[in-house]
Amino acid sequence: MPVAAEAARRVLDLLAADASGEELAAEPARARAVGAAPAELAWIEETTRAALSVRRVLDQQRRREAELVALFDTAGDLARLRDLDAVLRAIVRRARTLLGSDVAYLTLNDPAAQDTFMRVTEGSVSAAFQQLRLGMGEGLGGLVAQTARPYASTDYRTDRRYRHTGAIDDGVAEEGLRGILGVPLRLGEEVIGVLFAADRTPREFTPDAIALLASLADHAAVAIDSARRLEATRTALARLEAANATARAHGEALHQASDAHDRLSKLVLRGAGTDEVAAEIAALLGGGVALHDTDGSELARVGTAPVAPSPASLEASRAEGRAVRAGGVWTCAVLAGAEPLGGIVLTGRGDLSEADRRLFERSALVTAMLLLIRRSVAETEDRVRGELLDDLLAAPAASAHRDAGSLVLRARRLGLDLGRPHAVAVLDCEPALRSRLASETARTARGLGGLAGTRHGHAVLLVPCERPGALARGLAADLGRIVGTPVTVGAAGPGTGPAEHAALHAEAVRCLTALPSLGRAGEGADIADLGFIGVLLGDRADIGAYVDRVLGPVLAYDAERGTDLVRTLRAYYEQGSSLSRAKDALHVHVNTVVQRLDRVAQLLGPDWNAPASALEIHLALRLHDLSRSAGATPALP
Repeated sequence: MPVAAEAARRVLDLLAADASGEELAAEPARARAVGAAPAELAWIEETTRAALSVRRVLDQQRRREAELVALFDTAGDLARLRDLDAVLRAIVRRARTLLGSDVAYLTLNDPAAQDTFMRVTEGSVSAAFQQLRLGMGEGLGGLVAQTARPYASTDYRTDRRYRHTGAIDDGVAEEGLRGILGVPLRLGEEVIGVLFAADRTPREFTPDAIALLASLADHAAVAIDSARRLEATRTALARLEAANATARAHGEALHQASDAHDRLSKLVLRGAGTDEVAAEIAALLGGGVALHDTDGSELARVGTAPVAPSPASLEASRAEGRAVRAGGVWTCAVLAGAEPLGGIVLTGRGDLSEADRRLFERSALVTAMLLLIRRSVAETEDRVRGELLDDLLAAPAASAHRDAGSLVLRARRLGLDLGRPHAVAVLDCEPALRSRLASETARTARGLGGLAGTRHGHAVLLVPCERPGALARGLAADLGRIVGTPVTVGAAGPGTGPAEHAALHAEAVRCLTALPSLGRAGEGADIADLGFIGVLLGDRADIGAYVDRVLGPVLAYDAERGTDLVRTLRAYYEQGSSLSRAKDALHVHVNTVVQRLDRVAQLLGPDWNAPASALEIHLALRLHDLSRSAGATPALP
């Protein structure tokens, strides 16, 4: 078989010369051309197939060697990197090179957001793609991040195995990607991200390619962890150095602040007031000082124009536990533990040194001590006032043995004239803040020259006042803002003398109880503000005033012009709000009824016929008729 032997030698020579597969595959055709016998030709074809198989094995080994060398080089490169961003860029660049892909990219998991976000890309041209975030289980990458398993798609656009979302599909389409391979970045059992290789044409990723990218991902995960740990170590060292420097500065400031603290404390213990303390703080810091209470009222001011701490600055100072600067002034919250007592404002100073800042903060501590002493004195006075209030509001039967003159005398000693008209207000808010509301109510009572206390869990206020409704509305607005929660206020009055205060308190309690039932929690009102409900609840309800408040404009219009608006309203309601039946009852044309009711709407408002308003008007009509038939306007006892 000379032809077969010669062909076999050529095949071996080509194989030894590392010839291409095409050159090896050409041997059977050459033997056929020189007229080889069928048996020889079959043997040559079998030999060629064996050579091609050997060639493929050699190619795979060489490729594997190249990949191993590349992985080894990659491991070395990653081990030398210390910056996390540089590590990530090197990983993605090497992945693109090793797999020969158009694009490579890496996402990192965000445990808080429960998704994985694009961190680094190589070869990408789409801004939308570079900003993608994939929820766990969404798209190919989200599935890899969720399951910790590699996934590949020959053509992602048409691959229905994955959960497609609009954002992911838009980003992939804008980048033009088709074939995509993703493998997990794992540290033990934890998946920290996903490494991808992708082409802009369909691509079938072989098991070798998947294994190669997975191997690179394993190296990358270790390198990322090392870089993170190194970065954390550097950060910790930097913080330690900064902490040491701060500690040294604090030590120097502490001595100065301690001396100033002693001077201020001695002032307070000698019984100095807020003016003296403010003057000492201003002298120590070389600036202007203003002290304020929790409600913003000024307690003392030295060397500066009127200036109040901003709520934002006080909140920042409370949160940080330090003085803060904003708007050209320094602000420090005055606290007793977590309880705010007020604030100090320092003007005329730029940046404070650490020592001066520490001194300013120590001044706030001393001021807190002063305000606590003042509050203790005020609370003692409030107890005396509260005991008087309890006696004044006691039920008449329980207080019959008490001498009214004695109550008047006790009140006069506290600066109160019970002969003046007074109103009683009862206040309530959410249970957790009732003690704070009671404290602020006592502060308000001192400002208004009245008494404050608590009865049956509610704050109670007795103050000189002739307009209880306005008082209640003002208290609800002001104290709701100060306490930080809706405050409901029921008020009653005015009343003169101790004998009337218990009844006023009972009426105010009924008003307070009615407000939430009427959907008016967080508001203030007296019985007159409750409409017909007030008529039912009040001990001294004035029916004439109620009728005038509801029907006054219509009554005045009829009186001035001799019209029949009241009569028309009465007929309209008595006929079940039917225009046709009302015109029959009035013996007028239906258009006349419509015109009269239009006039009523102009006088009473467009919502006069709403259910709630209609009920008020109908009741006022009945009471008006009752008062006319009685010949006078009665008042309920």
